[in-house]
Amino acid sequence: MATVQPITPCLWFDTQAEEAARFYTGIFENSKIGTITRYGKAGHEVHGRPAGTVMTVAFELNGQPFTALNGGPHFKLNEAISFQIMCRNQEEVDHYWNKLTQGGDPKAGSRTSTACPGRLSPPSWSN
Repeated sequence: MATVQPITPCLWFDTQAEEAARFYTGIFENSKIGTITRYGKAGHEVHGRPAGTVMTVAFELNGQPFTALNGGPHFKLNEAISFQIMCRNQEEVDHYWNKLTQGGDPKAGSRTSTACPGRLSPPSWSN
């Protein structure tokens, strides 16, 4: 039986939620895309999104649930969230570092720490 997590982090994007979820699930083992919800015609006057476009993407990274939301440009994606990755050795640190920092700020973190800080998102995800 699956364990329900009491808290699920939500990452806010303008229009790149599905792209981001696919990027992250391609890096971490035991990861998957779950339910993708789409904007409907109802509420268009409020959300302004075309019917059928992605609204949310539920995904898991190594079993940890996340939600990616295409909420519009009201809030900008930034470094306010980070993934703290517990690595067994330097080789594992290097693996995550190389994947997460491609195209990002090379000054964002220390490659020898046990955490793998780096790029939050590719440049194309900037709002």
